[in-house]
Amino acid sequence: MLRFAVVGIDHGHTFDHVKGLLAAGGEFVGYCPQTSVPALREGFEKTYPDAPQIEREKLFDDPSIDVICISAIPRDRAGLAIRAMRSGKDVMTDKPGVTTFAQLEEVKRTVAETGKIFSICFSERHCVRSAVKAGKLVAEGAIGKVIQTLGVGPHRLQLPTRPDWFFDPEAFGGIIVDIASHQVDQFLFYTGSTTGEVIASSIGNFGMPDKPAFEDFGEVLLRSDKAAGYVRVDWFTPEALPTWGDGRLTILGTEGYIELRKYIDIAGRPGKDHLFLVNGKEMTHIDCSGEKLDYFDAFTADVGNRTQTAMTQDHVFEVCRLSLEAQAKAARIGAR
Repeated sequence: MLRFAVVGIDHGHTFDHVKGLLAAGGEFVGYCPQTSVPALREGFEKTYPDAPQIEREKLFDDPSIDVICISAIPRDRAGLAIRAMRSGKDVMTDKPGVTTFAQLEEVKRTVAETGKIFSICFSERHCVRSAVKAGKLVAEGAIGKVIQTLGVGPHRLQLPTRPDWFFDPEAFGGIIVDIASHQVDQFLFYTGSTTGEVIASSIGNFGMPDKPAFEDFGEVLLRSDKAAGYVRVDWFTPEALPTWGDGRLTILGTEGYIELRKYIDIAGRPGKDHLFLVNGKEMTHIDCSGEKLDYFDAFTADVGNRTQTAMTQDHVFEVCRLSLEAQAKAARIGAR
């Protein structure tokens, strides 16, 4: 049985990691209560009242622990992951796994030297049932050869809940590194690309003049030897929408297309995980709410078998590289 612990509970995705690994048969050993968001610690205490709170160094030093899950402040994730890997543990981290090129190189070096797994749980693919179904349909050839992805990741600001680091680009890495990494991951995955290039990118602050360093808009144009991709992310989800964001993905193929309405079908069907498939044979809606999330099972198997079935290490590093490059070269638009 895989035994795992949590270090860094500064983002709500940490609940996805614990829930997923428990469902895959893992044992939750405990967590470090240190956080910049006390409400998350309170949530952990209520959700997992039997899980002990343990000082993080003791978790790193415990040889019986196989995996450390990390959802710390983004700038701290790479350092914690390196510490965990050098303590003999595999890592599952929230996105972004790194916020600088220097961190990426150090993580790469650590993986090469230790042989440990550095996995980023890209929740907008790994924890979204319609995204899992889309991957299967693409693999089956339902839309032919994929030639473009168009991914949008709008988010609600939820200003009163945000800690100070949320507004500091050095802490969160910039909007492209922070949240567009989801769409970069999807571009590479659905197009079957092992590498890509950033053609253009932009960032902007349109809605928060009192936080001039903050970025509430970002876009990226991507290309590989197989396909093209466009990404838009923002913090402008209106209050009337009954979920945090109307995340969508359109996958264009030579013989059809797939559209995912991941979290809501506005003025349409109830619930989430809606998939629309259009090709030469059918135009249909697929309810993906019963689709199995297989990332956590595959990750658990990889830990035991030393394989890369959940996601290759090269894929993780390429998502990081492209996200960092797009952030670094982004033109600043809008308010300055």
